[in-house]
Amino acid sequence: MGLTYITASIINPANPKKKAKAEFLVDSGAVYTVAPKTTLKRLGIKPHSVRTFTLADGTQVSRQVGDAVFSLNGQRAASPVIFGEKGDSLLFGTVSLEALGLILDPLKRELRPLPMVLG
Repeated sequence: MGLTYITASIINPANPKKKAKAEFLVDSGAVYTVAPKTTLKRLGIKPHSVRTFTLADGTQVSRQVGDAVFSLNGQRAASPVIFGEKGDSLLFGTVSLEALGLILDPLKRELRPLPMVLG
């Protein structure tokens, strides 16, 4: 089983001129995207809450959460983002993927268009 990495832009939704690129591990087991706190703050993205998350080993950690716009392959979408701290992995989670209309193909380990169904 391989790992899938992407390079996506993080954009401040209040000021789209403020953006930065980052390399993320696409993690189909992660709900939310984790980006570096330093990058988010430099872009002027502010946290709106603090939430507790459970890591793979069962450890619970608290992290700030805010909202960002992500851009990948010409698509843009808003999504919650976790303010990653030192030692946290940069992860691209399923909420951000689905907002962009993408899904991770578990066999080929590549992003595919997500069927968009209304109704």
